[in-house]
Amino acid sequence: MAVLVTAEDDEDIRMLVTRSLRNAGHQVIAVADGREGLAAVRKHHPDAVITDIDMPYMTGLQMCREIRRDPELKHIPVVVVSGSLDFQDTLALEAGVTAVIAKPFVAGVLLHQLTEVLAHPSQRAGKSLT
Repeated sequence: MAVLVTAEDDEDIRMLVTRSLRNAGHQVIAVADGREGLAAVRKHHPDAVITDIDMPYMTGLQMCREIRRDPELKHIPVVVVSGSLDFQDTLALEAGVTAVIAKPFVAGVLLHQLTEVLAHPSQRAGKSLT
């Protein structure tokens, strides 16, 4: 079981991600925006973060940059779920994103990618799954 923070402003997608992760046995802290996501990461020091990009108050990429700047958090893998970005995008690379999953996505793809990320926590370079 992993402790995960997921940040997603779309309530339906947030519920789908949360339910899928919990059904897989993970503890999930689900929040509705990047600012809440960063606060949850700082409080809980999760095993991984799953985030949308376009959210109110702070984007997923801004949140990832803040995580990478913090010596206590920078090791935490950040998986971005996006309809407009892939891992080769310079924005993802510059922010330090671990992996990108394309929207729309199937819950099984998210769980597979998360399993890969958790199995190799020191691996900063990830991959894009479409």
